[in-house]
Amino acid sequence: MADTVSNKKSGLIGRVAGIVLVLLALVILLALGTWQMERLAWKEGLLASIAERRAAPPADLAAIEALAKAGEDVDYRTVRVTGTYLNNKERHFFATYGGRTGYYIYTPLLLANSQIVLVNRGFVTFEAKEPEMRKQGQLTGEQTVTGLSRAKLLEKPSWAVPDNDVVKNIFYWKDLDVMASSVGLDPANVVPFFIDADATPHDGGMPIGGVTQFDLPNSHLQYAMTWYGLAAALVVISGIFIFRRKT
Repeated sequence: MADTVSNKKSGLIGRVAGIVLVLLALVILLALGTWQMERLAWKEGLLASIAERRAAPPADLAAIEALAKAGEDVDYRTVRVTGTYLNNKERHFFATYGGRTGYYIYTPLLLANSQIVLVNRGFVTFEAKEPEMRKQGQLTGEQTVTGLSRAKLLEKPSWAVPDNDVVKNIFYWKDLDVMASSVGLDPANVVPFFIDADATPHDGGMPIGGVTQFDLPNSHLQYAMTWYGLAAALVVISGIFIFRRKT
């Protein structure tokens, strides 16, 4: 008799524990799905904001600087500046473009007010890394550049990204401060963001401008459906199990 009571009690505890685990798993799966839906709304808002910024008329540098100082996001805002390239101080960022390996050329642009902004002039092939291989592209005299402002990175994006090789002038992540200091630019004069030049052609051919990438991944809906689908499957399987136990 005692054994029967003990077995029933153990069975009840097991069922309760099973129900608790199922409910906990269901809550987690639904929470993950809801989180992905929130991320989806955020990503769609971001993409809409980027599209709006890109379509806006070019602003002057001071307007973008004011936004940066106010803590606003300056990424992908259309901007236009005029100055003179300091071609002997260009920095090289390892990149691929159009299926080819090479570099983005970041060249300081000296403005009339002594400010300096690092401009991503665009892509050159691996063989054209050194300036003497693309002399026609070393634009001299006053230049007007239209492009997109890009926020500086505060740290290396990932442990998998190699460290920058300043000695060889090969950057694997866009460390604006080091790019500037490595060529002796006064940090007090350097604008705290980059500019990606647009695709306006020039006689030198290279660098090839307009290399800004906008392919931000947006798979949050698929992820949400996966989590919700797993939650639904858990409910169905649990229901079948309970039904079979009763019959």
